[in-house]
Amino acid sequence: MSESPLTLSFDPTGIVLDRRQGLSRQLYQALRLRVLDGRLSSGTRLPASRDLAAALALSRNSVVRAYDQLYAEGFIESRVGDGTYVSQLPKLSTKLSTGLSLGFSTGLSTKSLEDTEDSSSKLIHNGPLKRLQNHHLPPPKSGPPRAFRVGIPAFDLFPFEVWAKLQAAFWRNPEPAALGYGDPAGEPQLRELIATYLRRSRGLSCTAEQIVITSGAQQAISLCAQLLLEAGERVAVENPGYRAAGNAFALTGASVHGIAVDNDGLDCAALNALADCRLAYVTPAHQYPTGVTMSLARRLELLAWAERNGSWIVEDDYDGEYRYSGAPLAPLAALDRRGRVLYVGTFGKIAFPALRLGYLVLPRQLVQPFAQCRALAVRHSEVGTQAVMARFMAQGHFQRHIRRMRRAALSRRNALQAGWPVDIPGLGSMPEVSAGLHVKVDVDNLAREQVLIAQAEAVGVELNALSDYWLPGSVPQAGLVLGFAAVPEADIADALGRLRQAWKQR
Repeated sequence: MSESPLTLSFDPTGIVLDRRQGLSRQLYQALRLRVLDGRLSSGTRLPASRDLAAALALSRNSVVRAYDQLYAEGFIESRVGDGTYVSQLPKLSTKLSTGLSLGFSTGLSTKSLEDTEDSSSKLIHNGPLKRLQNHHLPPPKSGPPRAFRVGIPAFDLFPFEVWAKLQAAFWRNPEPAALGYGDPAGEPQLRELIATYLRRSRGLSCTAEQIVITSGAQQAISLCAQLLLEAGERVAVENPGYRAAGNAFALTGASVHGIAVDNDGLDCAALNALADCRLAYVTPAHQYPTGVTMSLARRLELLAWAERNGSWIVEDDYDGEYRYSGAPLAPLAALDRRGRVLYVGTFGKIAFPALRLGYLVLPRQLVQPFAQCRALAVRHSEVGTQAVMARFMAQGHFQRHIRRMRRAALSRRNALQAGWPVDIPGLGSMPEVSAGLHVKVDVDNLAREQVLIAQAEAVGVELNALSDYWLPGSVPQAGLVLGFAAVPEADIADALGRLRQAWKQR
């Protein structure tokens, strides 16, 4: 039975809006916060959009946009003929973290932060060369992009002329201070701009001091593995999932365990059954490789698991900027109330992979040890790329490019969906694609998967086997994984024509 309706006399949650900022975003954030902290409990009826708009002196469109985003993220639901209600969600602790009282069970829990440098150096001597033999990846695909290469954005649209001018301007007259040894955490201006971008565009409340610049997402994941894990500790990874992440954790001597993924994301019931698990690695915005978006209920379950167990969550938001209906979903880290989530971001899916520029958003108590560990490995990042990216962002080029990339990815997705071959024996239909840069298509069995891929390769079309994304010892399922952003629509149509002919002839 639902609680009493939320009436306008209640004062719609006491919301105060800054008229100088985006009103729909502020309203969305205010309502989301009140759901998370319990002021708007599950089953509470919300005012009609027109009534809420009148009470807050907003346009109805502003309220509708805020409600739409809350619908998309699962915070509210519509009951036909009966209005809008807060969804039934698991309860999550709202107690904020306080420094080191979280109780680490890694080297950071048993030693002071001043000992981080010593503990990091010991990683060199724990036998990683032996483990590397069992955890290697095939080399990345070489040559120019082609359909349907995974992990490649539309870098044919990158404004290289703008980038070249910014780079030339930087090196023409560099500041002397920029030519020495910089901050191991990264260039301060870039960190500030990233924090501003995440606050405004992704709903992630963070400061520049929480950000550490990395050489891409893979280095960020490797840093998490080095500093949060000790040999023998258990790590949960999505299965199927990003194998390079699992390998990075395994190199520390950790015990990597695959957790199944269903239509709501990581199976938290299976995660809860894994005793003494210190870390979970997830791709909640757009799971790699299945394309599933983790539901809000699962996100809250995952956060509750981390709180109960004093465990860590590494959130890899590798292509979270790409969403094709409404605004990008708020990251899992935006829901974190206890400082348990480490957020991995990258510029590689917006610009191009060779840029090798990423970042970590860390709980405050982890910033210093992470920066120290990075200083031990590389001292600090190459300054030119960071400085140019900072100027690229400060002058508005970055946001304009993101909008261009979203439009291009949507158009290329549509071209793939429209031309996908049908009535191919053993091959599933093309699913809806609401986010990201790749899609997974089901295949009846592993033998058929390999035949379809071989036939595609014979006509110059690149497909990936879903079976390759499972951990060793798993029982893999068959499927095809396709990236759709790497090449223009005409190339997609041409590749689909070749696929259709190859698959139907044989």
